[in-house]
Amino acid sequence: MHNNYTKIIAGIQRYFKENAFEKAVIGVSGGVDSALCLKLTVDALGAENVTGILMPEKGISSEENFMHAKGLCQFLKVEFHSVPINRYLTDFLTLPWRPNDLAQINLKARIRMCILYNFANTYNTLVIGTSNKTELAIGYGTKHGDLAGDIEIIGDLFKEEVYAMAEHVGLPDEFINKAPSAELYHEQTDEAELGMTYKEIDNILKQVESGLTKDDIISKGINPQNVHKIFRLMAMNRHKLEPPFLIKAH
Repeated sequence: MHNNYTKIIAGIQRYFKENAFEKAVIGVSGGVDSALCLKLTVDALGAENVTGILMPEKGISSEENFMHAKGLCQFLKVEFHSVPINRYLTDFLTLPWRPNDLAQINLKARIRMCILYNFANTYNTLVIGTSNKTELAIGYGTKHGDLAGDIEIIGDLFKEEVYAMAEHVGLPDEFINKAPSAELYHEQTDEAELGMTYKEIDNILKQVESGLTKDDIISKGINPQNVHKIFRLMAMNRHKLEPPFLIKAH
């Protein structure tokens, strides 16, 4: 784990240097992924070069998560802003069509990314992506929302490895012990939405990474329903992680 940590820190420093940026901005939600990303970015660039933005949705985001996010920024001596997103969401309800629930739910992640890029342009900073390897593999996130960013710093760590590194860098227990949630609607948890635990997902993804087929994995005694689901998500959500499809004209 120590080796992974050193590689990530060096990678962040190298990327910023090569692209002539010194400062970073990051959305801090109170969850373990953004908490770990904040800590790693501070370790790599120094607290004075990092800004956290808390973007709660009043009435949906838990007060506990907000306090954890705020407390972490204060503890790491990072400047932070709190920008509730409710009024931006309301504006979209006046569109000439009636946005459906999915449109409004994904809008939350996209508004947060708009706010981050507004800050980034204003202060010449890079936006830190906070998606882990598990989420990226199955496309669990919003296109042009939380899946956007200038650099994914934990994108090579499975969710289980995120927890291990969070402990390694000394993140407070409250980040490690809470159920992961994107907080896009009441009582949402990632694992309930995905229908399996991150441990189960990571186990299947590691087998995929080692070159096993769907049938190989099922023959090892892993729940076939879960295996089918992961392969379906990987196929269905691939478009979220690739550049827009380009029609050839030549």
